[in-house]
Amino acid sequence: MRKFIKKFAKPIIALSVLVFAFFLFILILNIRVNSRYSPRTHDTITTIPAETPPRVAIVFGAGVWKNNTPSPALYDRVVTAVELYRSKRVNKILVSGDNRFENYNEPAVMKQTAINLGVPENDIVEDFAGRRTYDTCYRAKEIFGVSRAVLVTQEFHLNRALYLCNSLGIESEGMVADRRQYARVKRHWWKARESFAIAGAWFDLNVMSPSLVLGEKEPIQ
Repeated sequence: MRKFIKKFAKPIIALSVLVFAFFLFILILNIRVNSRYSPRTHDTITTIPAETPPRVAIVFGAGVWKNNTPSPALYDRVVTAVELYRSKRVNKILVSGDNRFENYNEPAVMKQTAINLGVPENDIVEDFAGRRTYDTCYRAKEIFGVSRAVLVTQEFHLNRALYLCNSLGIESEGMVADRRQYARVKRHWWKARESFAIAGAWFDLNVMSPSLVLGEKEPIQ
């Protein structure tokens, strides 16, 4: 028994140290990201300055139901972007989401929702390859030429979005799109997942440089 313990003690200790270091890294990174970007989040539209020229609203994709209607979280994001547009805080709305699968098209649903809420079609731009937050931010800069934006998503997701977009060269403010009380289970899951997602964003920016769907440039006028 002693030989068994002696044989495996060092690997177990080494693994424990690595696990501890990993979770410590996540904790420190989350503290830094949240403390840096929380001041850039807004929960009322009037705290976002009306600038000339106005910024572009970037709306991040979320779930779409089988009947091609937006999930509550996605609907709230689009409605919030429409309010930014009406208040002249933004003059264009970039809807970015997933369109990899047949009969599933987040940007199309987002665009139609915004049109139904009164936004002219010409002021809505679709990004069909915004599969992840990183992809949306990268493509907003490289494909659509966005340099200043208001990011629209729920509060749990906003600091990561701000971290990515600002790191990729888009000077961004964030608009909270929490317009209702979401299911408790979902809220807890979103927050738990986000801690690791922020670490994933750091690796994307500093280590991985993931390959993306790109294409011809389509600057937003």
